[in-house]
Amino acid sequence: MERKLNAELWDKMHYLFRDYNDRMVHVRLDYDFEIDTETLKTVLICFFEKAPVLHSSFHDNHVSPYWIVKPYRIDDILEVSRPDDVESAADAFLTQEIPPENDIQMKVALFLHSGKSTLCIVENHMCMDGGDFKYFLKAFCKNYSEYAEKGVSPIDLREGSRSYDQVYQDFSQTEQKMAKNLYKNINAKDDHRFPLTPDSIRDTSFIAKRKISAEKLAQIKSSGKKHGATVNDMLLTAYFYSLYEIAAYNPYDSVSISCAIDLRRHLKDVSDEGLTNHTAWMQCRVPERGQDIFATLQYVKQSINRFKHDKFMGLYGLPLLKLGYSIMPHAASEEIIKIGYSNPLVAMSNIGILDEKALALCGNEPTDGFMTGAVKFKPFVLLSATTLRNAVTLSMCVRGNDEDKQIVEHFFDLMERNLDTLTSE
Repeated sequence: MERKLNAELWDKMHYLFRDYNDRMVHVRLDYDFEIDTETLKTVLICFFEKAPVLHSSFHDNHVSPYWIVKPYRIDDILEVSRPDDVESAADAFLTQEIPPENDIQMKVALFLHSGKSTLCIVENHMCMDGGDFKYFLKAFCKNYSEYAEKGVSPIDLREGSRSYDQVYQDFSQTEQKMAKNLYKNINAKDDHRFPLTPDSIRDTSFIAKRKISAEKLAQIKSSGKKHGATVNDMLLTAYFYSLYEIAAYNPYDSVSISCAIDLRRHLKDVSDEGLTNHTAWMQCRVPERGQDIFATLQYVKQSINRFKHDKFMGLYGLPLLKLGYSIMPHAASEEIIKIGYSNPLVAMSNIGILDEKALALCGNEPTDGFMTGAVKFKPFVLLSATTLRNAVTLSMCVRGNDEDKQIVEHFFDLMERNLDTLTSE
């Protein structure tokens, strides 16, 4: 008999996002030793057994979608090779798309080269967001090390509810009632776009990256403190200023960037949570560019601080989504939600720190790596940021062409220049 899993609210939303992006989350970690293939296989099998959504197929029956848990082989999940060109192999692997109807929702590649290892993973965002993917990686590395060194069974992975409404559990009854009545979507529509070329059937997926060194990050932190700004404020300010430049926006135009929020901020304890999504969006808006980038920084701080002081940050609109998916068949719900939902044209996700100590395998810390969000379809863009070994990797995943690659690289040049300006005082 088939085993079925509920399609949770965010599963359905990320399925709807198939019109806007490839729904994949991508990670790459580099190590200065050869990862043991058999140990890797054992840990993966144990984790897939603990998280059945990872080996499930999504079924959209247009009425009430669900997951069907599927049998699998380790070879369906993991590929191991010794490529001549590691960079090309890693890029090709990371830019693949896993269909939601597939029996496996996560794929792993281990590229061995000159006594080193490059570990690449892609997973369906319908299963979990960046917050839980970071947890998954930490748990994976911990279990790998304890199994390899001590023979401890690698089954230490969280299990539990994947429901969106877990975010309400630590509120008082009065607060829950208030939060569950936040039907209003507070994000306004903004038609400002990133200047990519027109969409084409010949476009292919690519991941563009730019690294901000540990030394530069230290300068950003120091300058940020002087201006009462966080690192995220500084990155977001450079993003805004670079957008005005690269897209030639009118400097007096009001522009918004949607920023990802980890809703686990509302949870005191996630130890009984299953792997899932708890990510929403807040809209950072500046009324104009400002006379210089420091004026832009003040606008960014003002906008962000309005959200920081809101107890229900990120929870607006969730009850409306729940209502939309509850009162009609799924196919009709999608059409209605598309009418009311405005997918942000320009967005940012600061995924945060990839802790090199927590990601060590048998004492071997990753020498480099990054995590990034979905490949966006034009005209949508997402700037992702992760920090590893005190260096920040900015990344943008785009389905585009060579000209788009040049545009994104120029954008990164502007980001670097504007960060230099921000740290000049």
